[in-house]
Amino acid sequence: MNYDNILAAENGEKFGWQPDLLIPAAYDIFWSIVVLVVLLLFFWKFVLPKLNSALDERAAKIEGGIEKAAAVQAEADARKDEYEQLLAEARTEAAEIREKARAEGEAIKAEKKQETQVELDRMTKSAKDQIEAERQAAVVSLRQEVGALALDLASGVVGENLSDDQRSSAYVDRFLNDLDQKAGTTN
Repeated sequence: MNYDNILAAENGEKFGWQPDLLIPAAYDIFWSIVVLVVLLLFFWKFVLPKLNSALDERAAKIEGGIEKAAAVQAEADARKDEYEQLLAEARTEAAEIREKARAEGEAIKAEKKQETQVELDRMTKSAKDQIEAERQAAVVSLRQEVGALALDLASGVVGENLSDDQRSSAYVDRFLNDLDQKAGTTN
């Protein structure tokens, strides 16, 4: 016997094809439905609630994480706003400090300029006073020398000694005063 014949003999066929080979028997369909219903009930009663609770728990964690992330983001935004406000205040304060320092610098500069001007005025006045005193001393000295020279010259012309006489001194002073007046009117 051939293996094909053995298979055909076991299935109740000799050499043909049977259509009930693809359709199971009624008891197989019944028990398959029973097993399927039992499995569905088992999954419905035990597995599905646990799966739903696990999914709900996971969803709650995700929502909590989202809420926590939103809270952290809100706090970060608040801190950022606070930082920006502090930075703006610091910039304003720095500008005020710079302006105050500039104003103080200008005040110090003006004060030093005024002090320098006062010192220069004092030095100029002192120099003018000193020059005037030296000029007066030079004029007095020059008058005495010119008077002495004039008397010597007059003594030489007249042939007498005129230097001892008070009168000759008065003449010399009057002569020099006349010269000063003439020099004052020409200037």
